[in-house]
Amino acid sequence: MNKIAALLGILTLTVSCKTANTAASNDSLKNAFKNKFYIGTAMSLPQIDEKDVKSVEIIKNQFSSIVAENCMKSMFLQPEEGKFFFDDADKFVAFGEKNKMFIIGHTLIWHSQLPKWFFVGKDGKDVSAEVLKQRMKNHITTVVTRYKGRVKGWDVVNEAIMEDGTYRKSKFYEILGEEFIPLAFQYAQEADPNAELYYNDYNEWHPGKVKTVSKIVQKLKSRGIRIDGVGMQTHVGLDTPTLDEYEKAILDYTANGVKVNVTEMEISALPSPWGTSANVSDKVEYEAKMNPYTAGLPENVKTEWENRYLDFFRLFLKHQDKIRRVTLWGTTDTQSWKNDFPVKGRTDYPLLFDRNNQAKPVVEKIIQLTKEK
Repeated sequence: MNKIAALLGILTLTVSCKTANTAASNDSLKNAFKNKFYIGTAMSLPQIDEKDVKSVEIIKNQFSSIVAENCMKSMFLQPEEGKFFFDDADKFVAFGEKNKMFIIGHTLIWHSQLPKWFFVGKDGKDVSAEVLKQRMKNHITTVVTRYKGRVKGWDVVNEAIMEDGTYRKSKFYEILGEEFIPLAFQYAQEADPNAELYYNDYNEWHPGKVKTVSKIVQKLKSRGIRIDGVGMQTHVGLDTPTLDEYEKAILDYTANGVKVNVTEMEISALPSPWGTSANVSDKVEYEAKMNPYTAGLPENVKTEWENRYLDFFRLFLKHQDKIRRVTLWGTTDTQSWKNDFPVKGRTDYPLLFDRNNQAKPVVEKIIQLTKEK
């Protein structure tokens, strides 16, 4: 009997260990936020090709939504008029489907990363309004139709409004005026009536921008044109914006009957260079000042950075009924565009997973936030 009891004890211990390990493996971001909102990341080409094996495993295990960092922008999809290149985008969408993810298309209409031919006629001058409308319609219809029912949401128009609420003087605006935004949404809606459609922008908490974007949402809805969400890119630092500013923007946008998407989030731990003098004679001193943590973050900065992430996620959880998804702009610090922006060679630490593909301590703390009553 003693031997049997001992064997039963070993068996019980083995089962309990397996249960504990299973529980630990289930303790991921995507499981933690499963009934709250999608938690996503942007995928680079090495990840889409599944060559960056370790970070791909993080994406599969931790995230429920994906967006392509670059390969679905117009300069890559249609480098020459009428000649589309879908190889990378096809792989991206297939990856999302295989891993049962909420797939986001980014972006259909954007003044940047756009092929040069888009606005230019054979005479080398700006095209007419009618030609530009046709080019927009052809691009949007071809891309959205290809992924109809597969890509679940589209950033239809990206970064069209300035912080003061004026329209960016892009070629889209110069040739078509304000109407280019409703046209883009109309073309996308016609191509896939069931896809979610979003307007996406940065510095999205500035009152002037909030006011104009809200008017755009109202205008689209009044004309029966679909818009489901406003994308708040959330490229933020340790100080700006304040949580109150950010929360007010969430409430103002969602008061118009749309959801908020946190679309391109990272938190930079580095000092902001905006407004700092960068004369050539001061260049070396300036660059050193703007890149202070080449060997890692000091503990006090690390704590400040971590608390900033936790404050934002508390805010997201507070307003989870208004938020469709939260997407990080990249998976590991190695991948982040912030390493070289806006000063070449900067070393930043803005994402949830480090350069060794390890989860930072803040990941477990974010997960724990979802368990608090």
